[in-house]
Amino acid sequence: MSARILLVEDDTSIATVINAALEAEGFAVERRDTLAGRDAALASERFAAMLTDVVLPDGDGIATLGSVRTTHPGLPVIILSAQNTLDTAVRASDTGAFEYFPKPFDLDELVAAVRQAVGSGDSAPTEPEDDAGEGLPLVGRSAPMQAVYRMITRVLRNDLTVLILGESGTGKELVAEAIHALGNRRAGPFVAVNAAAIPSELIESELFGHEKGAFTGAIARHIGKFEQAAGGTLFLDEIGDMPMQAQTRLLRTLQSGRVRRVGGREEIAVDARIVAATNRDLVPMIAAGSFREDLYYRLNVVPIALPPLRERPDDVAALARHFLAQAAAEGLPRRTLTAAAVALLERQPWRGNVRELRNVIYRIALMAREETVDEPALAGLLAAQQGGSDEEDQPADFAKALSGFVANERPAEGELYDRALAAFERPLFAHALSATGGNQLRAAKLLGINRNTLRKRLLDLGMIETASAAS
Repeated sequence: MSARILLVEDDTSIATVINAALEAEGFAVERRDTLAGRDAALASERFAAMLTDVVLPDGDGIATLGSVRTTHPGLPVIILSAQNTLDTAVRASDTGAFEYFPKPFDLDELVAAVRQAVGSGDSAPTEPEDDAGEGLPLVGRSAPMQAVYRMITRVLRNDLTVLILGESGTGKELVAEAIHALGNRRAGPFVAVNAAAIPSELIESELFGHEKGAFTGAIARHIGKFEQAAGGTLFLDEIGDMPMQAQTRLLRTLQSGRVRRVGGREEIAVDARIVAATNRDLVPMIAAGSFREDLYYRLNVVPIALPPLRERPDDVAALARHFLAQAAAEGLPRRTLTAAAVALLERQPWRGNVRELRNVIYRIALMAREETVDEPALAGLLAAQQGGSDEEDQPADFAKALSGFVANERPAEGELYDRALAAFERPLFAHALSATGGNQLRAAKLLGINRNTLRKRLLDLGMIETASAAS
């Protein structure tokens, strides 16, 4: 007899496709399009598995699963959702769902999941967690981010070691924080250590601690990060930059679950979940002898690969709105972006990934002249950000120059502001003029300022001659 599947989906086109695919695999499908219909079907018939949408005409398919679990505790449930956020993925996981598929989904993967669910129908779901998913830091509904969310939900109810891979600025620490905040150890501490930021001679002390007198300057006992993270999560960032000697001690600790402080004799049991991250490709490092192969396999139990921002341009608009709201909450002026400005952001290469986008958005919030930022104004700000090759003209360097000016030249009242303004405006105007072929009218529009204002400032800065000011 064919296994019976209950499909709860109010979108007829999606339901038709799923129904055809499952029947082709030999399943008998019963479809309902409301929660009331779902409950009536469950009360009158027995099913091997259930597929349910989240947003249904008479309620939330996830929020109402409690009653289903009470009356049918062994029924595998597969959740389908167009609400493609980490919060939805976590809610699905917390209900004990067998699997979660964001829309659009791969039909072959869905059918395979149904086959697996039917074969595991007596597995009991886990209890839901209160307040899970609140205040999540990850933003994006693109297909690459959906894959990340699904991997996160798979590691929330266990202590498996996770290795997060991704370019600089993609949000690896945010993923680590989400795993901790939503997982079994969220009541414990989240301790982060950046291996690239600690001198090689101090990293073992930072990780494992040291005893008083262990080395010159060790005037007191120091508790290392492993002990500090007891009961919680230890995030080892930039693990690829860890010195070889520290790698050896780290491997020993991961294998034994015990640490010995530098200069100490006693071995101390430690209990922390390990989440590591790197922006480097560890495989060629292993071949080159700069990273231990056995440590790699110890860390790479569950890999989570974060996509670069250029591979998920559909998320740029949501990220920009998120950062604008964040900037406003931190006291910066409230800004909005026109559709054309958002499209310009989506076309950027974002070599610095989400971190670079955040910095640009904060710069927009600080420097834009109007509440609504259009494409020309945004283009001017982006041109200023990219800067030129002359180091003394870089806006990021003028603070150093100004500090020397204050110390050595003792500026008159108001002179410091003028010097700072000129140091910032010069590269900004130069790039705006370069982008517009030297046309002052177009450059002014690009910058979002009046042409006369631009011309006066160019004269004041000596960037144009009086004879050419009328151009």
